[in-house]
Amino acid sequence: MKNIKAIIFDAYGTLFDVNSAAEKCKDKIGKKWENFSNYWRTTQLEYTWLRNLMGRHKDFWQITEDSLDKSMKVFEIDSSMKIDLLNLYKILSTFPEVKDALNTLKEKKYKLAILSNGTPSLLNELVKSNNLDNIFDDVFSIEEVKAYKPDPKVYNIPIKKYQIQKNEVAYLSANTWDVSAGGNYGFNPIWVNRNNNIFDNLDFKPVNEIKNLKDINNLL
Repeated sequence: MKNIKAIIFDAYGTLFDVNSAAEKCKDKIGKKWENFSNYWRTTQLEYTWLRNLMGRHKDFWQITEDSLDKSMKVFEIDSSMKIDLLNLYKILSTFPEVKDALNTLKEKKYKLAILSNGTPSLLNELVKSNNLDNIFDDVFSIEEVKAYKPDPKVYNIPIKKYQIQKNEVAYLSANTWDVSAGGNYGFNPIWVNRNNNIFDNLDFKPVNEIKNLKDINNLL
């Protein structure tokens, strides 16, 4: 990959482990904690897409709470755990290799940013709680355009700010639909495929695929 000026990361599922909130409560939730967590995440994403289509925007924190309410009912989880789960979602853990990989990229003088569905306050708290304060040049939220990924307006946010060409951006995401959207927009997308998943059929295939963020240094 040549002529890359900015490396932009999705947040949830790419930098931050969306299952870490439920995992920290697995002793109380029991063996179903992982299925519950996956259902919560899927419902959360579905709500973002549906609200885009309906033109009924709610911010990501409200959607996270709405999707949690449904998921707890489906999995019959005691409602008294709701506050704990929401508080843990505010401080999700990074994947193990993230901090070292980001520090290496920072040393190479790339412009680094997050582009996420999360609200500014949620994202800033995640960055701070994981001691990544000095890594990112910008943390971009979809709240600037009031539309969720994969709306092209979202991917235009950093282009507008940096005044660079789309093909000068390396865009990393663990979500196949997000990789497809970023690629169709014009970014150089990199699929972070930690779990050996199968890519979606969305008229786009990523040229580059890595197992975790450590591997990005082999591409740049």
